Amino acid sequence: MRHELNCPPLACLVLGQCWQGVGSTIGAGVYVLVGTVAREHSGPALTLSFLIAGIAAALSAFCYAELASRCPSAGSAYHYSYICVGEGVAWLIGWALILEYTIGGSAVARGISPNLAIFFGGQDSLPWILARHQIPWLDVVVDPCAAFLVFVVTGLLCVGIKESSFVQGVVTVLNCFVMLFVIIAGSYIGFQTGWVGYKVAGGFFPYGANGMLAGSATVFFAYIGFDSVASTAEEVKNPQRDLPLGIGTALSICCTLYMLVSVVIVGLVPYFAMDPDTPISSAFAKHGMHWAMYLVTTGAVLALCSTLMGSILPQPRILMAMARDGLLPSFFSDVHKTTQVPVKSTIVTGICAAALAFFMDVSQLAGMVSVGTLLAFTIVAVSILILRYVPPNEVPLPSSLQVSFRLSQENDEEKLRGTLGDNDHEQGSAEISDVVVESINDPLIEKQLYASNLNETKRRKTAACSIASICIGVLILTTSASATFLPFLVTCFVCAFGGLLLLAGLGMLCWIDQDDGRHSFGHSGGFICPFVPLLPVMCILINTYLLINLGGGTWMRVGVWLVMGVFVYIFYGRTHSSLTDVVYVPVAEANEIYGSPSSSGFVA
Repeated sequence: MRHELNCPPLACLVLGQCWQGVGSTIGAGVYVLVGTVAREHSGPALTLSFLIAGIAAALSAFCYAELASRCPSAGSAYHYSYICVGEGVAWLIGWALILEYTIGGSAVARGISPNLAIFFGGQDSLPWILARHQIPWLDVVVDPCAAFLVFVVTGLLCVGIKESSFVQGVVTVLNCFVMLFVIIAGSYIGFQTGWVGYKVAGGFFPYGANGMLAGSATVFFAYIGFDSVASTAEEVKNPQRDLPLGIGTALSICCTLYMLVSVVIVGLVPYFAMDPDTPISSAFAKHGMHWAMYLVTTGAVLALCSTLMGSILPQPRILMAMARDGLLPSFFSDVHKTTQVPVKSTIVTGICAAALAFFMDVSQLAGMVSVGTLLAFTIVAVSILILRYVPPNEVPLPSSLQVSFRLSQENDEEKLRGTLGDNDHEQGSAEISDVVVESINDPLIEKQLYASNLNETKRRKTAACSIASICIGVLILTTSASATFLPFLVTCFVCAFGGLLLLAGLGMLCWIDQDDGRHSFGHSGGFICPFVPLLPVMCILINTYLLINLGGGTWMRVGVWLVMGVFVYIFYGRTHSSLTDVVYVPVAEANEIYGSPSSSGFVA
């Protein structure tokens, strides 16, 4: 059953959802990644990297908005893939989301200490207990300040969602004013100095188009905040209205700010001279505006703390959703009676994020987070196609509600007996049976029923094959297009083959009708993703291409994590899954059992 969490007044408003998304998003994208990505990948083309990543995120946001509206749950992308794709894939997505949110919080925390050090006189001026230290004989730089801040934010989140949302809202408003200052003051300096950053050798694309796309894959990490809005669906009173508007508005604001800030900062300082830890404040300092450096640094610290809170907030809810399904121990699904917050999951998340923030490097963390984000976004787009063309006809009913299912059947039988009358029950049943048999034996009716069922079965099989063709075609096309070691003719041939599979699947989906069952699945009357199937297919294509371009080192580290997840699922999740003791019932009957349209238990 869906467990209602504490619903604060702020989260019940569209504005509250918007600020939560903005606060969870803006931070590491401009205050940490701008310098790293510009130096190593994009150069002056950093703005285009943010634009491409923003377009990919927008396509995913449309898909997220419909699924969040239809099936609001704390599980976010894990929950959606659980419904539409299956438990095994959902487990991998949930496992990847654990990586995404935990490492995302760690990466953000790691970017706070260099900005905080500016108030103490410089990068090496923090108190010894908080300053970074390199472990002898190891290429590891530990960051005690980052770990300490993770523990502080974890404690605030344990107090309650209402208090943490209020703090995050105040910090986000202040940060937006700082961002506007950066844009306005930076533009003034740029016009005074002639935008020296755009006059460097190598042109606008010093690392080529591939470098710019690799930068897009990395900065995609900066857009993960909007899906944290979807993960708080159980704390929203009107998810059909608030979630889509909150997701869309937050993403629009963040993308606009990212692009404007990147245009200004890249123009003020040549990309190769950027400070990878404090790119914005150091850019103002190089132009003599030291007072502005402190103002920007204040905004950076506040924004990163807000983003840190937004990164850690969804993780316990993912763990809680997975524990409800039996894939993780019930320890993670416990909700504190007073604060109505999954305190145990929050504490575990904080400990893991603090440990990673203490040991790991920001650039390594950012790439790993992008893998989890892009995998989740891709499966959400696939889920939209499944929901529209081959939605589940039946849903699993947990053992705790199977008694309700049997009682429902018995009540239906009693109503039938009451309608017919006790004395005439046997006679009425016989008459109804004769009518049914006579109707079925009618050749015309029998032919129509058979043809209708055959056409529907054929349509569903065609749709399923088309979706599979799209996914395989996208994988072949993106992999071959990114494989620089292949000969040119081989690359063209493989790309053409993948493109044909993609276009064939897309054309078939455009030709056949969508399933009528999509209207009754989950909640109705909420946001509907436009331009289906084109928009989800574009989302799958872009996200997969960004995934392929993340690099072998990142995939090796993430691969180890995913293999660990497979073993956990095989030896624990599969044996303890709630699906091992369920019966499958039609969606309509499940809705009746759960009692009201507002309940999303049958899809949780």
